[in-house]
Amino acid sequence: MTEVLQVNNLRKTFRISAKQQKLERSVEKTRIAVDGVSFSARAGEIFGLLGPNGAGKTTTMRMLATLIRPDSGDALVDGASIVTQPTEVRSKIGFLTGDLKLEEFFTPNFLFDFFSDLHKIDPAVRETRKKELFDAFGVHEFAEVKVSNLSAGMRQKVSLAVSIVHNPDIIIFDEPTNGLDVLTAKTVTDFLLRLREQGKSVLLSTHIFSLVEKVCDRVGVLINGKMIVCDTLEAVCDGLPLEDRFFALYEKEVGALQ
Repeated sequence: MTEVLQVNNLRKTFRISAKQQKLERSVEKTRIAVDGVSFSARAGEIFGLLGPNGAGKTTTMRMLATLIRPDSGDALVDGASIVTQPTEVRSKIGFLTGDLKLEEFFTPNFLFDFFSDLHKIDPAVRETRKKELFDAFGVHEFAEVKVSNLSAGMRQKVSLAVSIVHNPDIIIFDEPTNGLDVLTAKTVTDFLLRLREQGKSVLLSTHIFSLVEKVCDRVGVLINGKMIVCDTLEAVCDGLPLEDRFFALYEKEVGALQ
């Protein structure tokens, strides 16, 4: 299969505030969030980036979505560089993060139209796309309800819809089921599988083992900012349940760092 995402030695360091240093009782002024991460994702597959909180998953995703710039390294998204061609990258991807905050005064209908206009989508195409996505997520009943009056699950569904109004072939989801009730999480999981059936390439980050086991073709394990292993799900598990394999890798890596 064709590689649509090539990540090459991404590195990102953040400065630690004096307040944070005090809280952590640390003298370190910087922290390496992502340390030389490399991997690739292929057309028509779901690639999972698995790791605990603080592993560097979200920082990696934000670099790939061109929201933050890497200190070094690069990634090619369908041939476009996140460093030198960020505008082109943004046109090729859909990106959803748990930090996406929808303006509470507006309705799903308004937001979908607004984001469609940003992507310069023809009105006729927009309406067809809206019906498809609102049907998939059960949004129609709430299309004219202000975001402030929607449940957390429905807000997530609306966020999913507006993040892919332009029908991108490469979709980046950062913790797409985090904090959702079981019914909404299943809706999102089923949608991920549907995207793969449509030939889309999906990159998702998560700390939920069952989600990776259910939807991912390949997986990379990220610990302390480093890619520890990256392969097919079967190869990464190496005959063990994913959870057991992860903790074996984690214990080995953390022990090596101590």
